[in-house]
Amino acid sequence: MPYKRISMRNIRISIFLITFILICIGVVMIYSASSIYVWEKLGDSNFYLKKQILYLGIGFILALIAMAFDYRILQKYAKIIFGISLFLLILVLVVGKEIGGARRWFRIFGFSFQPSELAQVGLIVYLADFISRKKNLIHNFWRGFLPPMIALAAMASLILMQPDLGGTVSLIAIAFIMLFVAGVRLSNLGFCILSALPALHFLIFNVPYRKARILAFLNPWLDPKGSGFQIIQSQIALGSGGLFGLGIGQSRQKLFYLPAAHTDFIFSIIGEELGLLGTLLIIVLFIAFIWQTSLISRYANDIFGKFLSLGIISMIALKACINIGVSIGFLPTKGLPLPFISYGGTALVIDMICVGLLLNISRANDATAAIS
Repeated sequence: MPYKRISMRNIRISIFLITFILICIGVVMIYSASSIYVWEKLGDSNFYLKKQILYLGIGFILALIAMAFDYRILQKYAKIIFGISLFLLILVLVVGKEIGGARRWFRIFGFSFQPSELAQVGLIVYLADFISRKKNLIHNFWRGFLPPMIALAAMASLILMQPDLGGTVSLIAIAFIMLFVAGVRLSNLGFCILSALPALHFLIFNVPYRKARILAFLNPWLDPKGSGFQIIQSQIALGSGGLFGLGIGQSRQKLFYLPAAHTDFIFSIIGEELGLLGTLLIIVLFIAFIWQTSLISRYANDIFGKFLSLGIISMIALKACINIGVSIGFLPTKGLPLPFISYGGTALVIDMICVGLLLNISRANDATAAIS
């Protein structure tokens, strides 16, 4: 059978270019979406733009560091990294800054740090290490399935206490994807999912603001000035853009109509200013990113690198899918940023570090891989 040869160097170049394009789009759209709002609020229309550029600088330096060392060192310290992640999640519940009823952030020298973003990477490193060591036991419930479930339950519980149900569900989804690919029995995963459904129902419908979000998702016009306001304004923004958009800087929904226009709902502003073509470009770029990075996971020479990259890809892909799904009204409202595009400190820096790790894994597999 004929073979087509694929170069890891070309994959790295394409991933870098895709990430760079997404970041550039993000910088432009953050300024467009936030300048009037922040000028009204703080008297500085460049405030969020300047902070985003600072975060990009930090992220770029840390991404270079993530590329520079042998990523296999992370496997040696996987348990320590996981333990530090748990400690930070506990600490934020004690001394973290409370915003909007949630205690998810540390506030340091005017900057916010969200430990749950780092915790996701900590869990991914731990699971990649566990799977690489216990690959032959992964079918065994007691030795191959229960230990990672205990670790997942501990981390998920702490994130849920912040409270952050959406982040908890995302964390569980990443873990289940990694364990499914590793070969965990479907019956074990299915049992966990079915067992969690009553608790999920309780956590949603016994908490008023979560229940309101679900009802707004099902029919936002039941409360157009309350719980359904964001979804309605998001859909108005997307619909107003048409095929080609109103033009950069011409959005009307960002003028104090659409909350979180530069963070959670930046995709809607892209749709309004750049139109359907602009949103399709974003989706195509993410599809290309996922496809190219999946090749790194597929052709990694070691099991740890394979599952580390798989976890990172799953994390970024889930955030992108959820953010876009919320913006178009396909999913209930959940405060997840659009990777590389939304304004945000911790999420952007962590995503850039993860890209650095992906490029690191790719560089370790520089030998040209053959695919049929």
